Amino acid sequence: MLTLLVSSLPVAGLVHAADNGGAGAPPIERFFANAAFAGATLSPNARYLAARVARPGKGAALAVVDIADNSVKVVAGLADSDVGKFYWISNDRLVFDAADPDVADGDRTMGAGLFAVNRDGGEMRELIERSARPTGRALPSSTFLLPQLGAQDSEYIYVTSSKLNRNGDFDYSNLLRLNTLTGRASVMARPGNVTRWMLDHKGEPRLAITRDQKVSALLYADPALGKWRKLSEYDTYLGGKGAVTPVAFAPDGTLYVSSYDGRDKAALFRYDLASGRRDAAPTVELEDYDFTGSLVTANGKLLGVQVLTDARAVVWIDAGMKALQQRVDALLPGTINLLSVAARAETPWILVESFSDIQPRRWKLFNTETGKLNNVGDAFPAIQPAQMGRQEAVRYKSRDGLVIPAYLTLPPGGQRKNLPLVVLVHGGPYVRGAEWGWRPDVQFLASRGYAVLQPEFRGSRGFGIRHYIAGWKQWGLAMQHDIADGAKWAIAEGIVDPQRICIAGGSYGGYAALMGLINDPALFKCGINAYGVTDIGLLATGDWSKRSDITEVYREHGMPVLVGDIVKDAEQLKATSPLQQAARLKQPLLMAYGGADVRVPVYHGRKLYDAIKVSNPYVELVVYEEEGHGWVLPKNRIDYWSRVEKFLDQHIGKRQTN
Repeated sequence: MLTLLVSSLPVAGLVHAADNGGAGAPPIERFFANAAFAGATLSPNARYLAARVARPGKGAALAVVDIADNSVKVVAGLADSDVGKFYWISNDRLVFDAADPDVADGDRTMGAGLFAVNRDGGEMRELIERSARPTGRALPSSTFLLPQLGAQDSEYIYVTSSKLNRNGDFDYSNLLRLNTLTGRASVMARPGNVTRWMLDHKGEPRLAITRDQKVSALLYADPALGKWRKLSEYDTYLGGKGAVTPVAFAPDGTLYVSSYDGRDKAALFRYDLASGRRDAAPTVELEDYDFTGSLVTANGKLLGVQVLTDARAVVWIDAGMKALQQRVDALLPGTINLLSVAARAETPWILVESFSDIQPRRWKLFNTETGKLNNVGDAFPAIQPAQMGRQEAVRYKSRDGLVIPAYLTLPPGGQRKNLPLVVLVHGGPYVRGAEWGWRPDVQFLASRGYAVLQPEFRGSRGFGIRHYIAGWKQWGLAMQHDIADGAKWAIAEGIVDPQRICIAGGSYGGYAALMGLINDPALFKCGINAYGVTDIGLLATGDWSKRSDITEVYREHGMPVLVGDIVKDAEQLKATSPLQQAARLKQPLLMAYGGADVRVPVYHGRKLYDAIKVSNPYVELVVYEEEGHGWVLPKNRIDYWSRVEKFLDQHIGKRQTN
């Protein structure tokens, strides 16, 4: 058995691989317009390439390239929206949904739907309706594609239909087998309140995760018994013995799972379906990170494992693929190059997705026989890498000694002394916040002369169970210390001017921006709160005007463990509530909310604004009425970041220091 120990990717070797000599700041539209190219995917036989292409004056369409002669055919388009996500389900057929880049959540009346079409444009069929008002032509709009490719060898796919309980919360998910030619569907047997389904490598339903209140169970559809069999059971929120996260089935039927089970870092293991236990030794273990990734397979063989450390890469098991990666990397230095191999390739073509901290994603085709590279498309072709800022993966210690991973992006030109700093706090908060690579918000700030620090404070996922658990019930407390100590680290390194630091973020990051101003008024000169929580009790109980989409199960079982019990921890939650501590918030503050947000409804912002403006004249609130939890429309993204640019210039950007 292969066991791999991986520390971090050679990001440091890429950091100085390109020149930053571009002059002038790029226009804001280059960062916050919709991507010009959303991706490309090889057909299972590698004879065709599907891509989403822009059409002047029309929505983006689905096109298929015949790689043999480079002919391009637009096979599907929608009159009232763009083609969204798309997948090959066989060599001859694709499915796709709809995406409307000109409609935000508050104005949205149509769902994503689902459609199928042949690669020559024939046999197009609506599979899932977009309208919430059923017509009977297809499955209702509450049905969604199960995004697992399976065998990619038939006209059948699997879709899920979510059922809600009497409180309007998610209860369970039904699985349906759907014929993409006829539109007929059959419901599969459901072994309880299923929250997640998984197909095996042949495309058959093989695993289900069920949940009953706060208890989750992993079930296996045993072909020998012809029925579902329980493999393990564990606490949904606390995990514990037997808790594993299924990753995928390999072509030989082996199940691979991610698991802690007594370890600080989750690793990838083989899982014995007969005994319900994982192997003692991991298949892939990352030295400084939890395993996050997927299997890479082709032609009935496990070729490698895609992993995320500082950035994404593939750990190749197959010697031929390892050599191929070296060939591509030699042709494309200075970028991370992810190779995609077709399921059953009949040609020598593979797809290469390349990116770096200064280069947005671009796609190329590589011929393994001739060594030739052909350009396919760029996500943001107007971005010039020379005008972008370099990014570094760094680590610093918080005041109690906990090591905090972070990403530091510096302005173009290489200056790293006495810079103005934006501490950009991720949302969640119990998620991985960032990874090495180009991001429009970070690079926009860097292009305007700001250093950007993105801390992976305690509670962030991906850095070990101790790092995660250390953030439980630490909103506004130790989590906040980690963020402030990152700014202090940057000051001590001489990178940052201590008089020009602003804290910013969205969702939980907006909450942290507010608490940063309250807890550390001498450190943070201003704050930017986008759709941030302003009171934990308000998040839990809602407001007379609207309730958030936080589920009753999470309120009862998740929040008391992760965030705090609104009764037992009332005093702590009061002390860490921006709304209840509003009188202490004196610095300039920019706030922005979506009028249609159901995760953190706009009343969070309006209540805080009313509380602050009594004693703080430097507070501004903007509401994008049609937006939800984040900005969908390019016009709103551009407006918001234009406001951010002016706000930062006014408070930390213009004054020069020696």
